Amino acid sequence: MAASPFNLKTRYHARSISFPSRSHPLTARVEEQLCRMKASESSSSSSLSSICHNLGGLKDLYDCVDDLLQLPLTQQSLARQQHESWTTGVLDGSLRLLDVCGTTRDVLLQMKESLQHLQSSIRRKRGDSGIANDVSTYTLSRKKLIKAIHKSLGDLKRTENKHTSSSSSLLGKDHDLVAMVSVLREVEEITLSTLKSLLSFLSRPAALSRSKGWSLVSKLMYNRREVAKEGEDADWCDMEEVDIALSNLIRQKPSNKDGEIVQKVRKQLETLELSIQDLEDGLGYIFGSLVKTRVSFLNVLNH
Repeated sequence: MAASPFNLKTRYHARSISFPSRSHPLTARVEEQLCRMKASESSSSSSLSSICHNLGGLKDLYDCVDDLLQLPLTQQSLARQQHESWTTGVLDGSLRLLDVCGTTRDVLLQMKESLQHLQSSIRRKRGDSGIANDVSTYTLSRKKLIKAIHKSLGDLKRTENKHTSSSSSLLGKDHDLVAMVSVLREVEEITLSTLKSLLSFLSRPAALSRSKGWSLVSKLMYNRREVAKEGEDADWCDMEEVDIALSNLIRQKPSNKDGEIVQKVRKQLETLELSIQDLEDGLGYIFGSLVKTRVSFLNVLNH
């Protein structure tokens, strides 16, 4: 096996642990994918398409991690570590990720159901008061979801603080072991960061949730034009665009509610629902990957 490149001073250690060194192809693949994820997060805009792209990157990252955990060398080495405190930290971290991922999926499901109800109401053409009431119900649902999202973001912040304060258990350990644990922790951090970006995107306030809604709508329309000038993705503010379209629909006279405005609203609601479905599908893949990686890690420790 290739010597670990961490530090020449560590070569006097007897390699009783023998984790895959950092130069191992699979270790390099994981670190390369981590670098891609970090670069993507730092350079991408806060749009639905960029978030979906990052979710796809996470899926690839977890596939690499699971391949690394399937290496006989990794399994033999981890089996000797089952009583070490750092393994508890990794397992606790995976549970936190599953919890946050599950919460985010619930938020998306509720948002999709609210959109479907609103679409159904508009298709039935229940009249001015009926549509206005359903728009109000949709806006209220958004506000409740935003409140729940803010709570989840607070929990995420506490998770990050707890995570950064628990690194002393690896002092004096074999450097290849430290590298392995470092990779697992970085994977957890990038996953938390991606979920945080998604939750933050979903927590943007409804445009008509306050009395000053029209000034906010004007501001959103201005921001939309500015973003379009900069060549951002067309879905940059889908939810805000839906809010604006709904606002225009409510303002229309009854004679105008069967025309172009209604068709535009229906089209935007359908587009937003499809975008949310894409996010839901992406999170489903991540949830499955988290479960698979956790099971692999537990199986290795209990081997």
